[in-house]
Amino acid sequence: MKSRLFYKVFISGTAILLVIVVALGLLFAHYIKSELVAEVKVDLVAQSQIITLLSKKQLEKHLSSLSDMSKSRITLIDESGWVLADSERNVSELDNHLNRPEVQEARIKGKGEALRYSHTLAVDMLYIVSPIREGSKLTGYVRLARPLYAVKRSVDRLYRFIYQSVLIIFIPSLIIAFFLSRKLVLPIQKIESYTEKASRGEMPGTLLVESTDEMGRLAENINRMVLECKEKIELADEEKGKLEAAFSSMVEGVLILDSHDRIELINKCLKDILGKLYSDQIINITPLEAFRNVELQNAIERFKKTKTPIVQQITIGEENPVILEVSISAVKGLPGGEEKTMLVFHDVTRLKKLEKIREDFVANVTHEIKTPLTAIIGFVETLQGGAIDDKGDAKKFLQTISENARRLDRLVDDLLTLSSIELGEMKMQFEKVSVADILGSVLPVFEVKAVEKSIAIDTNIPEDLPPIRADRDKMIQVLLNILDNAMKFTPDGGQISVTAFQETGAFVTVKISDTGVGIPKSEISRLGERFYRVDKTRSREEGGTGLGLSIVKHLMKAHEGRIIFDSQVGKGTSVSLYFPVSQGKTV
Repeated sequence: MKSRLFYKVFISGTAILLVIVVALGLLFAHYIKSELVAEVKVDLVAQSQIITLLSKKQLEKHLSSLSDMSKSRITLIDESGWVLADSERNVSELDNHLNRPEVQEARIKGKGEALRYSHTLAVDMLYIVSPIREGSKLTGYVRLARPLYAVKRSVDRLYRFIYQSVLIIFIPSLIIAFFLSRKLVLPIQKIESYTEKASRGEMPGTLLVESTDEMGRLAENINRMVLECKEKIELADEEKGKLEAAFSSMVEGVLILDSHDRIELINKCLKDILGKLYSDQIINITPLEAFRNVELQNAIERFKKTKTPIVQQITIGEENPVILEVSISAVKGLPGGEEKTMLVFHDVTRLKKLEKIREDFVANVTHEIKTPLTAIIGFVETLQGGAIDDKGDAKKFLQTISENARRLDRLVDDLLTLSSIELGEMKMQFEKVSVADILGSVLPVFEVKAVEKSIAIDTNIPEDLPPIRADRDKMIQVLLNILDNAMKFTPDGGQISVTAFQETGAFVTVKISDTGVGIPKSEISRLGERFYRVDKTRSREEGGTGLGLSIVKHLMKAHEGRIIFDSQVGKGTSVSLYFPVSQGKTV
């Protein structure tokens, strides 16, 4: 299929050739006509000059013969413009000729001429007027008019020749224009196809144009430019790949703002940090619109004013807040002096939580150790001060010292247990364990206390439950801890239920529910933290160390199980323990 350019060049070339031929023919026809008219004019002027040598009477008498001799129509006009005689027309039919252009020109210049088209004869008429004088007096005018039939015939023949020439030249012109257009357009089509492939990222090889003129030099320049662009693109792709790899593997979140402070780019790490807060729609909007965080916006504005790096800690989110340390700095070395801003986000949420846990742990350990030590030291000093002589008081004081010492011993044991689990030093002896057998050995421990508090213990433990994969002693420790908490926080006359069932094929669930005081929803997430107590006073009075649930969570994790708390204030608490079903041989 021929291109539009080919048709444009082809039609333009053909049209130009035709226009040149027609224009030359018309100019030549005009020239021939002018020459022929000039010859007729010279003849009529000579004839008129001879005729004006005669008097009016002689002219009137010989008008017809003079007309035949001069091959023209002769009109005799008086000085006022009225026709005295005409070789072809009746005088009465003719009007005054004084205002005719040729008559006025003869009156003023001594000779007049005019060329007008005659609608009657359908041909141009040439008029020559000469004045008639008797001495110095103007007595009239002689006008000779000749139709230019010969001129018309000559011009018509010339026009026919032009038309024939155009028809003859037209076909060769088409052929010439076709080949010229093809020769001109073909290299351009090659260049177009080549550059189109190059623009799509294809490597079309070398552009071959067999020409030594400007088109050939253009092809060489394009080949050179494409080669240079290819090298630069390969280099840019390589650098881009390195940058993207570094950008995506960064452990810090990165955000780029354009010169209008709109988000231009965000890396994967920041998407992961933001989680549900992130949306693809934050691109091309401002950080304030994206994060709704005034602290971040204030930090960006301070950076814009001072042009110095800013470090700011912000918190994003309400339900599960994310604490971020943001470093704001300028992106340097951009082309055209464009200004962009880079925000680097460090997720310090876990560090802050760990710092808070550490602070709480140190404070709690200090408190838990200091309380019994204070009691022990106080009673020892009291005994040393003479109270040892009073056997009744001495016995009571020694009992208190003993209880606080045992409390310290339990605290140390629990801390050592936790440390052993966390360091992976605790050895687990996994075996196939029957849930019914384990609960059968644990529940009797609480029967006496249940009777004392009038607490009913209901059990529903099917005998056909599949065995679980567990360390018997550690499982007993888990159940004892959960049942002990249920007994502590269930008021007199309450109820504790223990059920076991296979909820899914992979786990056996032991669910321990009580009708105790319950736990606020805001506190459930903190269950299992070291030394954390919902009711701090009562737990301490019961002799707890605050490490029991933390040990339980670690032991359940070591069993590849999980623990779930469900509680309502004033209604009670349910603890679900999920133990994996034993699969085959257990070591």
